[in-house]
Amino acid sequence: MRGLLLLLCLPLAAFAKGEGAWEASNGGTTLTWRGVAASSSPLMPKDKPEGVMNLVVWRYELNGPIPAGLQTRLCSLSRCVAIEGGQGTTRGLTGVPASEPLRFIWEVPGGGKLFPMMRVQSNQVIVNYN
Repeated sequence: MRGLLLLLCLPLAAFAKGEGAWEASNGGTTLTWRGVAASSSPLMPKDKPEGVMNLVVWRYELNGPIPAGLQTRLCSLSRCVAIEGGQGTTRGLTGVPASEPLRFIWEVPGGGKLFPMMRVQSNQVIVNYN
């Protein structure tokens, strides 16, 4: 009976071993001009996780109103996904190596100075991987 229980639990233990998550946060950036993209500093895991991303929870805070037409992307080294609003989740980075850093990229289409400037107060991601 004990052997049967061990055999039934073995696949669960193997599956759980490959799962994990990492979190990173940093201060933001300032967007001054329309038509010019601004990037956050890289958000990176503290260690080198093995596996691939399957769900990313993200959040950013602005000091002030959201400029009309703001386009925001969350990018790894190999892929970008469009995101909307100040927080949410995405599976758009599924399959990307979990060790890749992520960046937020903001842009307001058009030309000329953006008034008022858009200041990003903070950025945060939580990356789930398996």
